[in-house]
Amino acid sequence: MLVPEARELLKKAGCWVDGERVRFPPHLVEWAIRVAPPRVVLYNRLGQSAMTLEGYKTYFGTGSDCPNVIDPYTGERRPGRLEDVQNFARLVDALPNIDFHMCMAIAQDIDQATSDIHHFVTMLRHTTKPLCFTAWNLENLKDIIEICEIVAGGTEAFQRNPFAILYTEPVSPLQHIVEGTTKLMYMARKRLPVVYTPGMTFGAVAPVTSAGGLLVANAELLSGLVIAQLINEGTPFVYGGGVAIMDMRHMNVSYAAPEFWINMAALCDLARHYQLPVFSFGGCSDSKVFDQQASLEAALWILVTALAGGNLSHDVGYIEYGLTASMELTVMNDEVIGLVRRIMDGVEVSEETLALDVIDRVGPGGHFLNEEHTLRHFRENWYPTLLNRTTYASWQEKGGRTYGELANQRVRQILETHRPQPLPDEVEAAVAAVVRRADQRCGVQTGVH
Repeated sequence: MLVPEARELLKKAGCWVDGERVRFPPHLVEWAIRVAPPRVVLYNRLGQSAMTLEGYKTYFGTGSDCPNVIDPYTGERRPGRLEDVQNFARLVDALPNIDFHMCMAIAQDIDQATSDIHHFVTMLRHTTKPLCFTAWNLENLKDIIEICEIVAGGTEAFQRNPFAILYTEPVSPLQHIVEGTTKLMYMARKRLPVVYTPGMTFGAVAPVTSAGGLLVANAELLSGLVIAQLINEGTPFVYGGGVAIMDMRHMNVSYAAPEFWINMAALCDLARHYQLPVFSFGGCSDSKVFDQQASLEAALWILVTALAGGNLSHDVGYIEYGLTASMELTVMNDEVIGLVRRIMDGVEVSEETLALDVIDRVGPGGHFLNEEHTLRHFRENWYPTLLNRTTYASWQEKGGRTYGELANQRVRQILETHRPQPLPDEVEAAVAAVVRRADQRCGVQTGVH
């Protein structure tokens, strides 16, 4: 059911309203596309510019709200805990190629009425990187935004330098329900950035064909864009979303189907056509554990996303089609992202890199190992942190450990030694007060988290 206020707003703007069904005139959609910002800039919580979402610029981050986690110490697949949200935030804070953070785990050891607020505050405390977050309802969203404004130093300061972006959704097919729409409208009134994207499955809630499914996705996206711009012209809006397929043999949503990659690339092309930033995917897998399948699928996702130019690419570290979070896969993806970024940098051609004088001096049959030019430039090549390039004998001497074992070791090392920059004491106290108030409003016993 569409929010009555949104329905009336659309009707006044020239839409045809028939009960709950709204049809949009082309000129209104074209207007919304024109007035929406072509780029969205996100900051870190220190107030520094961190990501400019536009064009082919690609940034990678974790996903949100997995019910299960692979415990890095026991290898057990178990329900998520608030401690896992904290550990993923610390992991992201330490990994150089992970650009932003989503909570990854649903903390099932706390009251769900305000678990979204606790997810957000836990992320905020344990990484300075930009955050993409979910909120269960409008009231909880208001609390989260109040927390952001406290950290940023005021309402205007957060508007000018947003370090967090809301993720919310329509419901496929072709529905803007109360929960998602009220959150979208609130962010628009605040003139704050919002990811408003469908999470659909082709063959279930959209046509099974890519063309038909993309048509439904585009209609949901552009109609949401119109609502946001009618509320507040110039609202930062991120296009894109989940355009996965249903595996009809197993009735699962496949996160690693090539059709998903193709559909996502098509959305990236549409976003550039409209000159809108785009939300996309990367580094995720259908595998149930961190294994060869997970590595293959996640690495291909990252490469495809980079080639397609997905700006805000999430779900790094997802396995089991989004039901389970893996810290080891997150660490592996960090390395893959670095490798793929080196590929995307291509070949620099200049007088210095062509090295004609060096080639002439060395001449036929010589070598370049002792050349000053080699010394100046060899560090520009990409070098792995976990991938093994040593000889077999050297690998054996160092324990003969597999990549999976090395990734797990890296996870444990970060969790046991990395200390993110904390919030200032006065900010921490003010944030904690908002959390206590939210718990009391929802009847949640405080002091148990």
